[in-house]
Parts: sequence; structure tokens; C-alpha cells
Amino acid sequence: MRKQFIITTILVMGLLTLHAGGYQVRLQSNKSTGMGLTGTALQMGATSMFYNPGALALMQTKTDFALGASGIISRISFQKSESDLIAETDNSMSTPFYFYGAGKINEKWSVGLAVYTPYGSSAKWEDNWAGRLLIQNIALQAIYFQPTVAYKINDKLGIGAGLVYATGTVELQKGLNYGSDSYVKLEGSTSNIGFNAGVYYNASEKFSLGLNYRSEIMMEITGGDASFNVPTAVEANIPSENKFDAALPMPANLDFGVSYQATEKLLVSAEINYVMWSTYKELEFKFEEKGELLNSKNQCDYKDTFIPRIGAEYVYSDLLTFRIGGYYDPSPTNEKYFTPETVSLNNLAFTLGLSITPSEKLSIDLSYLQINGLQATKTYEPDQFGGTYKSAAYIPGIGVSYRF
Repeated sequence: MRKQFIITTILVMGLLTLHAGGYQVRLQSNKSTGMGLTGTALQMGATSMFYNPGALALMQTKTDFALGASGIISRISFQKSESDLIAETDNSMSTPFYFYGAGKINEKWSVGLAVYTPYGSSAKWEDNWAGRLLIQNIALQAIYFQPTVAYKINDKLGIGAGLVYATGTVELQKGLNYGSDSYVKLEGSTSNIGFNAGVYYNASEKFSLGLNYRSEIMMEITGGDASFNVPTAVEANIPSENKFDAALPMPANLDFGVSYQATEKLLVSAEINYVMWSTYKELEFKFEEKGELLNSKNQCDYKDTFIPRIGAEYVYSDLLTFRIGGYYDPSPTNEKYFTPETVSLNNLAFTLGLSITPSEKLSIDLSYLQINGLQATKTYEPDQFGGTYKSAAYIPGIGVSYRF
């Protein structure tokens, strides 16, 4: 029974990392990143396709393009309960990116295409650390393609929506309880569709409101590859090569934001993101060849979270614009099922941004995001694995936007 538990836990918790709260950092615009990752009530041209497609209808230029990338440098440390054993991750840098292109068809209609990576990261623990049976390393990437259309109802109100095609890959490796050299390696890819819709209302010259909904996307892995490295004595019971199917939902998001032009130079933005993590109640995995493996359901029992954000932008001159912001992202995880694959602590973050605008058409956008995971002692009860976790992520970014 323990063998069955270990292997099914490997699959369940490894795939959950694809959607851990710590990785949903909305790095889809360096301008928005600098303002605490706000954007639902902001008019920022083509990048509104992610934050609020309704704002695209009121874009101020005929054509707008933006592209950029960020570098996620993350570290996690763990000290096992009642022990001096300390382990740290040695993660390679992840580089989520975005590209937006949008234009006006006429005074009422605008269209565009967005390509972005809302999920993408990696984690690598020491091969023989205390939690090797839960995780050794993981690498993942998800890319979204979103054709978008927006309609300007009047000079104050815009609506918009986009069809989202999501595709993703995941690779992970975990140790098995058959000796230090035994492990399983999993590889899978999947795709599915969803949508992104929003309403933007410019109530006055100074005050704007925004509402945005990004749908849940069910990511179904069919025929994923599972490779087992085990001693010869147990090879007959555990096939060295296997296939598995699994279904995993990406949670829906509902965002509400307000912005206020406090002065000619100062813009303030605030919003609440409601992330519907409670869709994670249980996960089921089905194997092509059973051997000692059984189809299994594992409890997740995540909870919905509210993320408050605030940001500000100050236009210092025609050349320079400064930004600052922050937010608090509470962990959605269940206290009974906290694992080192999903080290999603309560996160406190702050942001900085700078735009250099050498001409009216061109903007070079720099951003910096720092996420501090608040230290906490957590336990994974099914395996009685617990200890104290700390995490931090340092995320510089650069983007370019061009409009005419």
C-alpha cells in the first residue's frame, strides 16, 4: 500500500506545481508589473488584452505592439522538524515572456493577438535531500494564445473578449523508496481552450473602473510518459515504461479594479483578484499498465483566495516615468497537504518600474518584482513530512512597446 501511495503522490503533487499560487504572478506587462501587477482598470494599449480586454476598445492609438520578458530567480529553503537538516533549491532562471499586437478596425472595433506565459518555472532540490520521495526537480512551461476583439459602446465604455488556447509541458523527477538511485521521471503535454472577457468604464477624466474574468481551463494529459528506475528485484511489478492520463483544472480569476488620476502626473491604481482555487478538490490518475500501480484519487481541498494590489505611476518628464506597487498573496493550500512541490506560502511582494520614452511612439519598460514567502512550519500529513519553509523570488524584467 505504501508503494501505491508514494507513486500516486508523485504524480498528483508534481502536476499541481503547474498551478501553484506562488507561480501565478501575472507577468504579462512590465508597466503593470511596476504598479503592483495591477491593470484591470488601466488603459495600457495592447497589454490590456490580458488584464482587461474591454480596455482595448478605448486604446488611444491606431496600432499598438508590446513585447517583453522577465527572469524569475527563486530560492526555497527547508528545515526538517526536530532536526538540523537544511535543504535549499538550486533553481535555474525561468523566463516568462509576452507579445501583444493590436489595432483599430474603425472607431468602434479593435482586434489583437496576445501570446504570453502565465505559468512557467523550475525547482531543483538536492538529489538525496530529506524530501526526495516527494520531489527532486521539476521544469514546466505553459503558453497561451489569445485572439481578442473589443467594442467601444461609447467614449466611456468598452467591452472585450478573447478565446484562449493554452498549451503546456511538464517534466519532473522524484525519488522512490527502493534505494537512493531509484526514481521516477514523468513527462507530459496538454492543451485546451478557455476565454478572457472584460468591461472597462472611464467614469470621468480622473476615475476608471474595470472588471475582468478569465475562465477555468481544464488541462487533460493523455498518454503522459512515466519512466521508472528501480532495482531489478521489483522490475516485474513496476513496468519501467508506462503511460498515464490525468485531468487538472486551472482556476478561474475574477478581477475588479479602480484607477484615479490624482494629479496631472500621478496615477494610482488598486484592485482585488479573486482566484477560485477551490476547484482543486481531488485529482484522479489512470495508468495504462497497472503493475503495483492503482488508479487513485488524492485529496487537495484548496481554498479560494483574495489578492489585494495597489500601485502608482508618476510621470517625471516626457522621457521618464516611475512606478511602484505591492500586494499580498495568501496561500491557497490545505494545511494537511502541504508539500515541497507546492511551496506556496503567504507571499508579501513589492514592485518597482521605470519607462524610458525617447519618442511618442517608443517606450522601453523596466520592472522589478520581489516576492517574500513568509516563513511557516508546514506538514504533509499522509507521509508525516514536515518542517519550516522560507521562499523568495527576485524577478527583473524588460519590455518594449511601440505605437502609431
